Parts: sequence; structure tokens; C-alpha cells
Amino acid sequence: MAVRGRPRGFDADEALDRAVEIFWRQGYEGASLTDLTEAMGINRTSMYAAFGNKEELFHRAVARYAEADMAYAREALTEPTAYEVVESFLRANADALTRADRPSGCLSVQGGLAEGGESGRIARFLADSRLAGEHALARRLASAVEEGDLPAGTDPDALARYVMVVSEGNAVHAAAGATRAALHATVDIALRALPRTHAAPAT
Repeated sequence: MAVRGRPRGFDADEALDRAVEIFWRQGYEGASLTDLTEAMGINRTSMYAAFGNKEELFHRAVARYAEADMAYAREALTEPTAYEVVESFLRANADALTRADRPSGCLSVQGGLAEGGESGRIARFLADSRLAGEHALARRLASAVEEGDLPAGTDPDALARYVMVVSEGNAVHAAAGATRAALHATVDIALRALPRTHAAPAT
């Protein structure tokens, strides 16, 4: 019996990882279909069949990035105190932004900064993706307020926004060449600004 359809003949996850790198280095607008398909090792027909159009591919790439490169953000939420949550996230983020085997900076910040038309949709998609992470952090910090781990009256939404501003600012500076040590120095200052009901753990 004939097998219906033909096998793709390529590793979809590996191809997607290569697309992540192209979008990360060049941004959505800067990454041409030729750049993408050459890096992925496939032709356009195979790309469309496996991943859809360029925008759909980008959405898949961002999801892949969130799953693999941003795993530390989810892990940070499991730390026992709010201080440790924030410290774990910002420290791991500073390391991730300056990995030797990855582009400097952050895909979700650098992927689509242009405005208008298709680029406007991409910028909005990335902003929504970052906001989802901010909301998850805010929920964790709200629990810390309820448990007395953060002072009563602490605004968890504002605190989560502050943490993300530090993270995203470090991403911009990393892309411009800031060193890992410089990013951690910024984290040191940010951590001293955190509200807390007891002495912070030694670092």
C-alpha cells in the first residue's frame, strides 16, 4: 500500500531552532525568507508546509524560545521567597543575555521594534508575550504579599513591572555590548530596591 504524503526529510525542531537564531540576530523585518530557509536547510515549499507563512513561523520561533531559552523565568517563580524569585530571575536573565553560544540580548525585545503594518502586529505580539510573563510574576508577588513575605500594601503589579523594566533594559544594553558583569551590577542595585519584611538572604 502506498504511503500517503511524503516525509518532510528534515528535523522540524532543529529547523525551528535555526529560525530562532535568525530572527534573534536580524529581527522579524530583517530576516528574509531566503535567510530563514537557508539557515533551516529547507526550501520555501517545505517551510510553508511545516510552519506556515513567515509570521506563523515567527510565532512558532518565539514559542520555542520561551520554552527553551526562557525556562529560567518559570523556574524562578518556584523559589520560596519573593526576594529569591526576583534575584533568581534577574541573575539568570543577565546570564542568558550574554551567553557565548547565543546572540546577545533577547529575542522578545529585539525581534520586532518597528512600527506600522505587519511590523506593528509583530511588535504587539511580542509586547503581549512579555506582558504574559509580567502577569505571571505579578501573581507570584501577590501571593507573597498575602503570605506576609512582602510588606502589606506592596503593589505586586508595579513591582513586577519594575522587575521587567530592569530585565528588558539589560536586554537592550546586552545587545549593545554590555558585559555580563555590568548587567549583574545593575541587578545588584535593583535588588537593593526591593521591599521586604525581613533581611534579604546573603548573596
